[in-house]
Amino acid sequence: MFKLTLQGARHTILLFKDFNAGMKKLHWFILKSYLGPLSMTFFISLFILVMQFLWRYVDDLVGKGLDFFTLGELLFYASLQVIPMALPLAILLASLMTFGSLGENYELTAIKASGVSLLRTMKPLIYVTIITSVLAFGFSNNVLPWANLKLYTLLWSVKQKKPELEIKEQIFYDGIDDFRIKISHKDPETGLMHNVMIYDHRDSRNPNSNVTLADSGKLQIARDNGFMKLTLLDGIRFEENVQNQKKRLSKREKQRFRQDKFKKQVALFEMHGHNFERSDEKIFSGNDRMKNLSQLQEGIDTLNLQQNELVGSIKQQTENFYFQQRRYYKRVNKEAADVPMEAVKPMNFDSLLLTLNNHQQLMAIESAKRKAQDNRSQLEGKLSRYRNYQTKITRHFMELHRKFTLSFACFIFFFIGAPLGAIIRKGGLGMPVVISILFFIFYYIIDTLGAKFANEGAWQVYQGMWLSSAILFPLGVFLTYKSATDSTLLNADAYRIFFRKLFKREKYDLKNRLDKENEAETDLKS
Repeated sequence: MFKLTLQGARHTILLFKDFNAGMKKLHWFILKSYLGPLSMTFFISLFILVMQFLWRYVDDLVGKGLDFFTLGELLFYASLQVIPMALPLAILLASLMTFGSLGENYELTAIKASGVSLLRTMKPLIYVTIITSVLAFGFSNNVLPWANLKLYTLLWSVKQKKPELEIKEQIFYDGIDDFRIKISHKDPETGLMHNVMIYDHRDSRNPNSNVTLADSGKLQIARDNGFMKLTLLDGIRFEENVQNQKKRLSKREKQRFRQDKFKKQVALFEMHGHNFERSDEKIFSGNDRMKNLSQLQEGIDTLNLQQNELVGSIKQQTENFYFQQRRYYKRVNKEAADVPMEAVKPMNFDSLLLTLNNHQQLMAIESAKRKAQDNRSQLEGKLSRYRNYQTKITRHFMELHRKFTLSFACFIFFFIGAPLGAIIRKGGLGMPVVISILFFIFYYIIDTLGAKFANEGAWQVYQGMWLSSAILFPLGVFLTYKSATDSTLLNADAYRIFFRKLFKREKYDLKNRLDKENEAETDLKS
């Protein structure tokens, strides 16, 4: 009896070891099936979002003559900025593709048949998602503010740079301040321009008073000293000889001009803004998107302190204006150091006004009106500052919550994509891509709507920023439950069979009703 019990225990231990070894192989198989699509979908999503960024700022980048290093730096910072949008989409799509492929190839059915539940199959991917969410929070708190600061500083520097000097044929070029240049033809090999026309608009009162025409010319740009050298050949210069002190010129004065013919003339133009110069990062360092959690909390405390000081200033100004009778009472009663408001008797202003003559009454009314208007303008200015402080505080709180919603979105999208893939049982890039895009658009719309409500003050900040998570989290729980219980929620065959039975039943009921009506008519005739 003892030998049999010992052999059974050994057999149980061996089975347990075999089961653990099988589970490890299964988990490694699930991990390999998931990490590949995750990497692929992440870089695809990242590429699409970076292209969207380029399409948005293409007008600011084209024609600026930026070098490849600057463009590469700009794309690198843009890639870091769009990671918070690319990562949840990649997790949703990868989890949907992985479990959709397992269901389509009946591998998920075999796993369930061996006694392994869906949640146990998802166990290694849950750990991966938790690690990804933690890393996403660290990225959002430390790397993303730095990337935003670098990106917006570089974008601002690019926007300040003027377009490259490129004079096209038969088109007036206005890239140089106070000058308009037009050419008829340009030799692409030698760079020689023919039939050059230059309008000098430096005289604002008579902008067309100086015109230069030349048979040909050549353009040279010296980037080191910020000047452009234009050499003109065989030309003539027309200049009106008028007095610029007058605002209006007579016809006789407008007709007075001089002509200067030349064989060769060299003109120098200042090239302000054509060289690329990086702006100081301190300009944008105070923005809420360039701060981590500690900096955001410090900024909120500072803004609250400034706002409270402003509220105290408004309160003091209001009391000083509307309770001047208290100061008047203290001035009359010099012995009273501090007079409470209850001790001050209200004045009868009508009786005081009637003691004055008509002229004095008008002066008093005008003085009171002027003081009220001045006080109102000062209060409106302070209220505008108060609203500005409130907007900044709200945006700081929104950015603080956004650092947590990113991590939670990664977690939610996994528990939407994995059970949804197990339900629809379709892998590849067909159906999963369509469903993922629809879910992501739905998430993006809700998230944008909640952020808009929070920014406008219609909702509390936490309500607006967590709106998308509050809606999608129950959906993820529902899909996980349906998938774990082998639900036919999104199975097309199940709906097809249901409607077929429904229509068949309706057809059968219609046939019975017609038969009964025919029998009733037969009975009536008989």
